[in-house]
Amino acid sequence: MAGAGGKRGGAGRGDVASGGAVLVYAAGLIQGLALVCFPAASSILTSPTGYDLSASQYGLMFAPQVVLAIGSAALTPLWAGRWTLQRVLLAGLTANLVAMLLLVVSQFPAPSGAAYLLLLGATGALGFGFGSCVSALNTFAAALVPGREDRSVLTLNVLLGLGTALAPVLIAVLLPNWWLLPLGVSVALVAAIGATLRIRLSPGAVPGPAGARTRTRMPGRFWWYGAAVVLYGICETLFGNWSSLYLSGQRGLSVSVASAALAAFWACVTIGRVVVAVLPARIPPTAVYLVLPVLIVGASVAVSAATGPAAAVLAYAAAGLACSAMLPLSVSFAGREFPRLGATSSGELIAGYQVGYGVAAFGVAPLMAATGLAMSGIYLAGAAVAVALAVVALVVVRGAALRPATPPVHPAHHLDIPASDSTERS
Repeated sequence: MAGAGGKRGGAGRGDVASGGAVLVYAAGLIQGLALVCFPAASSILTSPTGYDLSASQYGLMFAPQVVLAIGSAALTPLWAGRWTLQRVLLAGLTANLVAMLLLVVSQFPAPSGAAYLLLLGATGALGFGFGSCVSALNTFAAALVPGREDRSVLTLNVLLGLGTALAPVLIAVLLPNWWLLPLGVSVALVAAIGATLRIRLSPGAVPGPAGARTRTRMPGRFWWYGAAVVLYGICETLFGNWSSLYLSGQRGLSVSVASAALAAFWACVTIGRVVVAVLPARIPPTAVYLVLPVLIVGASVAVSAATGPAAAVLAYAAAGLACSAMLPLSVSFAGREFPRLGATSSGELIAGYQVGYGVAAFGVAPLMAATGLAMSGIYLAGAAVAVALAVVALVVVRGAALRPATPPVHPAHHLDIPASDSTERS
């Protein structure tokens, strides 16, 4: 996350501190809403009276999203150095707008092959928008208040999480006119794009050598962190992408209950992150890191066994708390252990998380077809993945404990933006 090491005075800094803060935080909320529009509408997408997608088609629908999210996140530092980070944010917001409009339009030819092609285009645009926007927004958030980067970034991620929690609730409330949600998000994105064109944002100047963009060889131990985020991505996506299909399809619960369970999951992900951030200093984050995979195991079993509305909502809420801080802590620990990797560390881990997302998003249906497992059995398989995650977490924590403490890295090293890329180019 870029620091505030650039120019302090002038209109640029004033904009970032006032209107810029509103823009950054509002864009985070909007991105959260857009991100979960597709999973929240899964019952409509797979319903015979809706899009009539099979489980395989539903899972494959997320393939373009995963590929473009990984690509755009990895290329954001390069684009920021060439075109400024504000233009990257603008491109991401525009891609999100395209995704929401394609989702709205796709209802007219549904169910048909044309509708599915529109959905594939929509998820691809959403992936590009997510990868670009999240990288840029975290950087701008860190530059809002020098010296309070952690709080600013936490606020942004809480609002992004709030958006992911609101989306399934709004879909349930708006039924049968569910398309009003992506339409409303489109209007909000148009406003955000307009504000981005008017308000001058600065990520701050990032000091560093001219060769900072040279790819760094990753230490062998770093790939334990990579394994952790891939396994975590699988677990989180089983809860976040397949909940509605599981509860409405196998358990026969109503769409409103399925939406409530999904909303509970994302809400508790956000709540859990806040709780972990404010834990007393006497509770080491490494202990939390070791406990969370065990909780994911228990939550997976609870979800697999849930048959009634109350049990389903509570099980998914527990899953949200269990998943909450695993990814942020992985990125944080890796950054402390390998401070010289800078943006490469976080970029590789976010890409790894997206790989896990992709495995669970479009691997579940083929697994069910090959093994005959029901979704409840898939969640038990997810518990086994969480057991593997617990083992990897133990290796990560024990290895890090044996290494000497490293000096913390200033958030300015999150993106490899050259010092010359300051507010003059915005």
